[in-house]
Amino acid sequence: MRATSDFRSDTVTRPGAAMRAAIAAAEVGDDVLDGDPTVRALEARAAAWLGKDGALFVPSGTMANQVALGAWTKPGDELIVERDAHVVRWEAGAAGFLHGVQSATLTGDRGALDPEEVRATIRPDFIHSPRTALVCVEQTHMGSGGSVVPLGNLRAIAAVARERRIPVHMDGARLANAVVASGVAASEFAACADSVSLCFSKGLGAPIGSVIAGSSDFLERAKVVRKRLGGWMRQSGLIAAAALYALEHHVERLADDHALAKELARCLHGLPGLACPPERIETNLVLVQVTHRDFDGAGLAAKFKEHGVLVSALSPRALRFVTHLDVGREDVERVARAARSILGVS
Repeated sequence: MRATSDFRSDTVTRPGAAMRAAIAAAEVGDDVLDGDPTVRALEARAAAWLGKDGALFVPSGTMANQVALGAWTKPGDELIVERDAHVVRWEAGAAGFLHGVQSATLTGDRGALDPEEVRATIRPDFIHSPRTALVCVEQTHMGSGGSVVPLGNLRAIAAVARERRIPVHMDGARLANAVVASGVAASEFAACADSVSLCFSKGLGAPIGSVIAGSSDFLERAKVVRKRLGGWMRQSGLIAAAALYALEHHVERLADDHALAKELARCLHGLPGLACPPERIETNLVLVQVTHRDFDGAGLAAKFKEHGVLVSALSPRALRFVTHLDVGREDVERVARAARSILGVS
């Protein structure tokens, strides 16, 4: 068994031999000057998968989201978003810092916004109010443990926004997980949004990269924002090849990660001071609520590390385990043994 079992994130994966071979064989060019053929192939493949006119390759999921915000908004605008969404909680205040945009945050039901609350939050056309310029949704919703926002809810949100001619951006960093868990095509989810991001370095296992996809008009504005953020790369076919391999070979296998996450939850749920009902696990994230009198989240994560298990403490009362292609059943067994030892369960 490997020295440690790393459940901190699905971003910790390393490219396997086949992906490395794809990287080595990639045809490249200067993407800024002449276009990189492998980048173009990836963008076309991702756009087709998402059902959009086109896509732009960028280094990270955060940049993909911020390119979208920059393309849809102007300083002084407001976006409507779920309060625990990545774009407001985990992107270092980029919406305000980069674009001068404020956020109206709503509490969702496992990431799903209430369409009528969205409707009520849209600002009137009034000189004293900011302009509601964008509605943001997230699929899957990391803050609720990788939950899949139902297609019907996303369609209802889109209908409300389009009534007022407000675009919708979907942070689809783990959209592939939602597709596999729900059986809904990526293009159906993406049809609920005017722009959508997709990350290749999470569950899909590539070392780097995301795309931002949308209409031709949107992409023309997005190219300018990507340039300003420094996200237009040169011989980026080397990393695009890994992302293309991931999209073509690593989507369906996400079902294995989802099954493993449920197994992990079954091992931990009900142990003293731990709660993570397996029936609530939809994809590859397991949020464990910590109520133990002797451990907070950080303390418990430190104890797990002593047993060769790496896990993230999201808060004083929550741990996050993430399954991915570099962990397996033996790693879950290690988690179970470690937990029982730490908590004194025979």
